[in-house]
Amino acid sequence: MTIRVLLADDQALLRATFRILIDSCEDMEVVGEATDGEEAVALARSLRPDLVLMDIRMPGTDGLAATSAICADPDLADTRVLILTTFEIDEYVAEALRAGASGFLGKDVTADALLAGVRTVAAGDSLLSPLATRTVITRFLAVPPKGARPAVPADLAPLTAREREVMASVAEGHSNDEIAGKLFVSPLTVRTHVHRAMTKLGARDRAQLVVIAYQSGLVQAPPRG
Repeated sequence: MTIRVLLADDQALLRATFRILIDSCEDMEVVGEATDGEEAVALARSLRPDLVLMDIRMPGTDGLAATSAICADPDLADTRVLILTTFEIDEYVAEALRAGASGFLGKDVTADALLAGVRTVAAGDSLLSPLATRTVITRFLAVPPKGARPAVPADLAPLTAREREVMASVAEGHSNDEIAGKLFVSPLTVRTHVHRAMTKLGARDRAQLVVIAYQSGLVQAPPRG
């Protein structure tokens, strides 16, 4: 199946570069280009892409607002957002993850890493680089945004003990294979637990499960420094 990608970036040269790269692959194609967040939301609703490659800093409606709108739209439940940013560890990235983005990449990413990232997110998995994951979680995700109701342990009541255990391991950055080895189960069993936890908690994907794990207190962020 071909992965349908929408590009959202105000830099024409960057969009052209990504289009050439993505269209060169047999398993993906660019179906549209947006120059700001408002256009990205409109095109996402009309084109229904599998994935939006979204820049955060754009004039007018930025990528953060666009990500929130796309991820909150029930008609776009199957559309994933992959953030592209110059600053991998800034607060905007944390806000994008809270809004439902499935992960992010630095704009200096290699061609192979970008294509692998598109495939990973389109398949329903999250894409969080080790550096960005640790830093963003420690600095931002463990602290609820102002005015928001923080998650509490009671919010995890629907989960079984094993689902909480698997969720905690996911939040700590372990892969399904690593979790399977630690718990002496198959990777398929781990994946099943992850998907059940996502369904019960209303998480769009693995990245949002990580956010919930830290904000609920299931996992404690390491102290800064």
